[in-house]
Amino acid sequence: MTEGSEGRLATPADPIALWVVPVGDFGGVARHVLDVAITGVPGWRIVVLAPAGPLVDACTEAGVATITGELGPAHGLRRSVRTLRGCVDRLRPAVVHTHLSHADITAGFAFASRRGPSLVSTEHGISADPALYQSSRLRSSVMTRVHNLRLRSFDGIIAVSRSTRDQIVSRWKPPARLPIEVIANGVDPWPPAATPRAAGLRIATLSRLSHEKRLEATLRAFAEILLIEPDARLTMAGEGPDRAALEALCTEIGISEAVEFPGFVDSCELLGRTDVIVQLSAWENCSYTLLDALAAGVGVVATPVGGNPEILPPFSLVGSQEPQAIAAAVLEQALAPHRRSMLSPDWPTRAGMTSAISEFYDRVTQ
Repeated sequence: MTEGSEGRLATPADPIALWVVPVGDFGGVARHVLDVAITGVPGWRIVVLAPAGPLVDACTEAGVATITGELGPAHGLRRSVRTLRGCVDRLRPAVVHTHLSHADITAGFAFASRRGPSLVSTEHGISADPALYQSSRLRSSVMTRVHNLRLRSFDGIIAVSRSTRDQIVSRWKPPARLPIEVIANGVDPWPPAATPRAAGLRIATLSRLSHEKRLEATLRAFAEILLIEPDARLTMAGEGPDRAALEALCTEIGISEAVEFPGFVDSCELLGRTDVIVQLSAWENCSYTLLDALAAGVGVVATPVGGNPEILPPFSLVGSQEPQAIAAAVLEQALAPHRRSMLSPDWPTRAGMTSAISEFYDRVTQ
């Protein structure tokens, strides 16, 4: 294991919270981890344990304390448990804070039968439809039972939305004594866009290119939009297993020249030249894409699933998968800027989010 630079806003007297992330790629969870670590959790030193990859690189560049090791699905549960135990023996953290299922289960196994730090997990992605993330009904049932068992070793759970909390309770049936706190992803106000937007309607998606994001519906709605706004352009940012199929659909319905697939992009730059973000996911918990779009003053059209209604007003939500209905909602956001969604003034900033995490730590470690 190799240790990176010391974290910010921490003193040697502060207790350590070890944040355990089992994937090295940079996505929504990695964004959350980096935001918290850079902002700082008052009264705590954050150290991130993760496999080598873009997340560790970003943490190191930002001056966040990092440890890399054999952790995550690629290394298996046994090695992950050994890595976590070794790291805890070395650092003596007061809290081990896990993110994503593999890390949650690793911590549950690592400290099921011995004394150790307080265990906390943040749940970022639990769906009302288990089929979205599990390959079979049997696997879903097994994972539900595993989470029920591992929660007996935990001292507290953070849910990123009320919807997420409700799914934890209904699906995993945690012990009655276990505190579950809703702490939404925090976002700071964005500065005005530095570059003017190009002429013509600019629409974008910013997500993994996979089936649960329902990107085919976005493409079919965009074909309807082109009939009304022929200069419109759609950017489908991100990567994923469905990219080839989505590109083929663009060719099939004759919209290839108006759609680009740039892969991973700078989200700030993309939002700065976008009129409307479309997110027709089958499920979301507390989407950074939606939060960033609202903070940047970009129009939003999304499905009324999971935590989305907690972020967006009703006029930004479209329940129909019919292309014409989606197209109408996008055009309303694009052509009537005064009707665009705005981030609630009560929504937490990054500092508000980390303060809430600090207060939760104080409660569960007493």
